[in-house]
Amino acid sequence: MDYFAQQLINGLVLGSIYGLIAIGYTMVYGIVGMINFAHGDIFMIGGFIALITFLILVSIGLTAVPLILLVVLLVSMAVTAVYGWAVERIAYRPLRHSFRLAPMLSAIGMSFVLSNFSQVTQGAQVKPIPPLITGGHSLYEQGDFTVRLSNVQIAVVLTTVVLLAIFTWVVSRTRLGRDMRACEQDQTMAALLGVDVDRTISMTFVIGAALAAVAGIMYLLYYGLVDFFMGFVAGIKAFTAAVLGGIGSLPGAMLGGLAIGLIETLWSAYFSVEYKDVAAFSILIVVLIFMPTGLLGRPEVEKV
Repeated sequence: MDYFAQQLINGLVLGSIYGLIAIGYTMVYGIVGMINFAHGDIFMIGGFIALITFLILVSIGLTAVPLILLVVLLVSMAVTAVYGWAVERIAYRPLRHSFRLAPMLSAIGMSFVLSNFSQVTQGAQVKPIPPLITGGHSLYEQGDFTVRLSNVQIAVVLTTVVLLAIFTWVVSRTRLGRDMRACEQDQTMAALLGVDVDRTISMTFVIGAALAAVAGIMYLLYYGLVDFFMGFVAGIKAFTAAVLGGIGSLPGAMLGGLAIGLIETLWSAYFSVEYKDVAAFSILIVVLIFMPTGLLGRPEVEKV
């Protein structure tokens, strides 16, 4: 039971990271009706920006860890948001009224551009950093095994909860959130009622990219490394989480992220780690067979 509790903690932390990335997928789909396949690479860019910012701060003599983390968070979110805005302007806006396959192919192309750009500029090697958040708490001890909750795990979960609370408030209580909900229902009618559709879609990409940047920082702090290929793997997992939870549903994206994280962690702990991805995708297939719209997805109504 103590071993299961430890793996449950690990799975929830990993699922929190997947959930932050999955929100970006489901936001774009909810408003534009298309999948941003470059979103995983935006997550990777956020991790690299955080690493570069950290190295710059250390090189100028800054040693206060809380201040370093705050600056890294703000800089990474701001720079990565610019990348998200650029993806929308280059890969989506010119093709928004084209046939549906064109923006998807454009986004896939942008994904290759971002990953290869990172490989050329930062190299193909894994980039490690020393632990910034150390220490933890022993929750339970039996024999030689101790259930531990590290401070970095607490930071990941708390950051996820705070960001979800802020974003939920933005969507439900602000003018931008009302514009997003209006564009999700009917872009043409929203434009007739005075909503700036182009601005709303751009802000959706920007917010999604900023959340992906936070996920990149959490990944860097939790695993202590980044590489140019991590965006592809994490992006596929987060997209799977968004589909599992119900593409277009924000609570579903987080629920799907937590589910994927728990499935991977528990399968790796009790079965073969080589087949953890097979387990996650197999469960996705089973769920979609009986619930085609996902766990919290709503059936789509054809517009006339």
